[in-house]
Amino acid sequence: MTSNDQHSGTLTIRLIRSFPHRNIKHAVYKDVDLTQNVDKFINFLIDDISKKPGLPPPFRKFLFNTLKIQHKAHGAKTSDPVINTENDDQLILISGRTLQDSGVEHETEISFFNRNDYELYKTSPKQESF
Repeated sequence: MTSNDQHSGTLTIRLIRSFPHRNIKHAVYKDVDLTQNVDKFINFLIDDISKKPGLPPPFRKFLFNTLKIQHKAHGAKTSDPVINTENDDQLILISGRTLQDSGVEHETEISFFNRNDYELYKTSPKQESF
């Protein structure tokens, strides 16, 4: 990818399986077409994750269904180590829009999670003790 190519980028996807247990794995995707539809990217991720070597089976079989921008390159990070629970209306990627129109750019870190689990976590963002 050249520095002038604004239609593709490297994205880090944070696979969040459990919010309270901070069960998170990272996957890096290079040369992602940022002009593709959010739904198409979600379908690609679900398919890829189900076959990805190195990911434990619980991640490969988990029901991921929502993408949210965690932070962009050189941007501020949240103080919550699991996920940024603010600005959902601006940061959750909306079905039918392109990644680029949703604010995704080269070196963006995106969280991929189950929306119901996220809504529960937002009401009580506590870490489970072991």
